[in-house]
Amino acid sequence: MNEVTTASIAVNGVRSPVLQAGPRDRGEAVVFVHGNPGPATDWRALLSQTGEFARAVAPDMPGYGGADKPRGFRYTIDGYAEHLGGLLDALDISRAHLVLHDFGGPWGLAWAARNPEAFASATLIDTGVLPDYKWHRYARIWRTPVVGELFQLTATRGAFRMLVGRENPRLQPDAIDHLYEAARGWPTKRAVLKLYRATPVQSGRGPIEELASLNRPALVLWGTDDAYLPWQLADRQRMAFPSARIELLEGLGHWPFHEDPARIAELVIPFLRAQVTASVA
Repeated sequence: MNEVTTASIAVNGVRSPVLQAGPRDRGEAVVFVHGNPGPATDWRALLSQTGEFARAVAPDMPGYGGADKPRGFRYTIDGYAEHLGGLLDALDISRAHLVLHDFGGPWGLAWAARNPEAFASATLIDTGVLPDYKWHRYARIWRTPVVGELFQLTATRGAFRMLVGRENPRLQPDAIDHLYEAARGWPTKRAVLKLYRATPVQSGRGPIEELASLNRPALVLWGTDDAYLPWQLADRQRMAFPSARIELLEGLGHWPFHEDPARIAELVIPFLRAQVTASVA
């Protein structure tokens, strides 16, 4: 396993801690982007393994983890895509293999469509383009003024354990606590409310045509028991990535890298190794 270190990068005055593994001087990197609630430490094991053969980075995005959580940040898909681009520029990364989860999908793919020359491949874990998607129950609550604030303010550890555990039975208690700790602070809860309210459900469709014209290599992993993003969306990823390899993960939920990390590594690491090798061949 490769050593994981942390750097601190500011984009337009908004600071993000960035976990790093592997050689720091390569312009090509595997870039792990978390979703809601994140944070970057979701990726620590995969990041370390990837660092054995490639440069690998995983930022905390604004509003999450150890990143700044300013009221004035644009908590939108475009705002996050711009921040991601700024991070990659600051890190001198000119070619990115994206590994995305949850809201990291829309953020990362928005960046990819605008930077085709820098976008090398995609690994999509329970995320991607989401045509015809309907918000899950929590998203509908968060999008509702007053109701969303009350829900966030009254979300106790016990309630979180019960709800998330019931909907993700393969998720171990320590992983649930990790997610709770990531989301418990009010600045993060405020960021979640702003993000969901600024994101019309139809925007989940994403830049399908722009990505399809690139036909970048893609690996799509999707838990069949995802309570928030139905597994039927997995096949839709071929709309944006016509040659995508799709693997349905039987019995896993929304956080398969926490539920069965060995299985995810078994699928993700060889794919990434092949992409990085192909790019330098």
